[in-house]
Amino acid sequence: MSPRLNTKENIMENEDHRSLGRRLRLFDTVPVIGAGLPIWLPDGAVIRGELERMAAEIAERTGCVRVHTPVLAKRALFEQSGHWDKFAEDMFPAMKVGEDELVLRPANCPSHVQVYAAEAHSWRDLPVRLIESASMFRSELSGVLGGLSRVRQISLDDAHVFCMPVQVVDEVVLALDAIADAYAVLGIDVDHYRLSGRGQAGAGSDEDWDASEADLRAALDRRGIPYVHVPGEGAFYGPKIDVQVRDAAGREETLSTVQVDRVLPERFGLVYVGSDGAKHRPVMVHRGLLSSMERLVALLIERYQGRFPTWLSPVQVALVPMDPRRHADAAELVQARMSAAGIRVRVLDRGSLGSRIARAHALQAPYIAVLGDREAADGTLTVDARAVPVHDLIAAIRDEIDSRAQRPVILGEGVSGAA
Repeated sequence: MSPRLNTKENIMENEDHRSLGRRLRLFDTVPVIGAGLPIWLPDGAVIRGELERMAAEIAERTGCVRVHTPVLAKRALFEQSGHWDKFAEDMFPAMKVGEDELVLRPANCPSHVQVYAAEAHSWRDLPVRLIESASMFRSELSGVLGGLSRVRQISLDDAHVFCMPVQVVDEVVLALDAIADAYAVLGIDVDHYRLSGRGQAGAGSDEDWDASEADLRAALDRRGIPYVHVPGEGAFYGPKIDVQVRDAAGREETLSTVQVDRVLPERFGLVYVGSDGAKHRPVMVHRGLLSSMERLVALLIERYQGRFPTWLSPVQVALVPMDPRRHADAAELVQARMSAAGIRVRVLDRGSLGSRIARAHALQAPYIAVLGDREAADGTLTVDARAVPVHDLIAAIRDEIDSRAQRPVILGEGVSGAA
């Protein structure tokens, strides 16, 4: 049976991502490390790695270049950006190191500003698109922490674009298209788009906020996307588009964001040389394609209820030899061929046949392949009561992985995922 997303009709049968993720051994939280600091177990790390790979491909396709910046910075950096005044209560206390006060970053945009500022730019260089897969830190209270959805260390593939004012709308459209592409692959439905406007704590001039909001409206209109305008929900440095989704329990949450910022470039004195030879101020577009890995994986665990599409599944083929001793060599050969093709296969060769079949189902492997005397002799595997040549099965699964298909590939009379 193919992986299926949860709908409002089956919400009542859902298992929470915390219990499901621990039962499937995707992640865990241990007291000696602390609340809100989950550890990613090997199978969970596979899912995270595949999502990071997809995000990296989209980033490269949309012109981003990868950078790396420290998780620590001087308190002065965040004072200049405004994060210290705005978010000090949500940040970890400053650490005194010699004469410096160092802070764990709550966001990486101030560091990316420094990457841009590290060299001179002309109008011909823009837009400059920077992306980093980075850890950020929030000093959340213990009472609000839970599973992967509320944590103290978040992992974010976050992009920042530095561009001329006339390029802003194009950059927002590019970000919206990238989000739509990612959601199509993941099977995530958008509930609605929200244009979040200025609140009382917003920094910068009304003129800058109005210009930034006009840019966001123009991008949404260009793509024909309806939206809800929500005053007061913007970031402190500019308005943003929030992409609202529903979790498996029907709760609304923000997953992706696109923000237009004229404040940080002003505070840090960023410039580029225009075609007129004069210095001009760039605009900064903050692009959060897939939210944090923690929040995204929590959402997907519940949406798929552990039955992930093949490309995301930690175990893509559960290989069950009928007789672990007699079929050991044949199983090792099949495992080697699949592994060489980049297919994640796990041989289940301990315990009774019934217990191994049950374990294969518990793994939620999309494909359960049985190997007996006939299969070993014929070079086949039995999948869903059908004998399939090993090379055909490998080719079909490889095509499915490469296309990031939502459903198992149908091959000949039918190769489908295990029930």
